[in-house]
Amino acid sequence: MASASVDIDKYISRFPKEIGAKLEQIRAIVKKTAPKAEEVISYKMPAFKLNGMLVWYTAHTNHIGLYPKASGIAAFSKELSAYKTSKGAVQFPLDKPLPLGLITKMVKYRVQENLQKDRIKG
Repeated sequence: MASASVDIDKYISRFPKEIGAKLEQIRAIVKKTAPKAEEVISYKMPAFKLNGMLVWYTAHTNHIGLYPKASGIAAFSKELSAYKTSKGAVQFPLDKPLPLGLITKMVKYRVQENLQKDRIKG
């Protein structure tokens, strides 16, 4: 969907360069890990869909928020212990590098979860 991609480009461009670069890092991870996922705007933030919603991400005043659903947080609770989390979200502080390996693992997990859900339905 070309318009969603353009909308996400516009969304990211609203932020300062350093923050936009972090958002682009997350975007690139999801695109590489889930190449068939569709970029969308959902809840007024960038997101990806693949057999249902996969992940959302956005920037806040002091952190980058990643929203991999409650299952994505629960599955990585030990690795996420250094970060502030809630049922379906994790906050990565803006003053620290993003944990790219962990984000990749979380996206892979959500892809498998959505594909499995689709197999069970089918």
